[in-house]
Amino acid sequence: MIDLPNCPKCNSAYTYEDGSQFVCPECSHEWMPAGEMEATAETIVAKDANGNPLNNGDAVTVIKDLKVKGSSSVLKIGTKVKNILLVEGDHDIDCKIDGFGPMKLKSEFVKKA
Repeated sequence: MIDLPNCPKCNSAYTYEDGSQFVCPECSHEWMPAGEMEATAETIVAKDANGNPLNNGDAVTVIKDLKVKGSSSVLKIGTKVKNILLVEGDHDIDCKIDGFGPMKLKSEFVKKA
């Protein structure tokens, strides 16, 4: 059996792999292996609305109301988003937002918290 690391947030031993990430079923924390997180952070350059560089794991704040595609709800200005993951593409931030779930955001609509 493969030894998986304990959750860095709650130290649970019940973690599992989901693609290239690890997931904790107890606290829902998701993280990438240390080597992959460093490699991803080096290759993807994203800047917030103020020009500050963003990194994996940063916390950001939404700077304007954003319509949620496929829903009638709106992501309000000032919504805090924790533990972002930088990805390639038009929407370069992958995250989970309380009350909305998994979502992709554009870095131009957030500022570093």
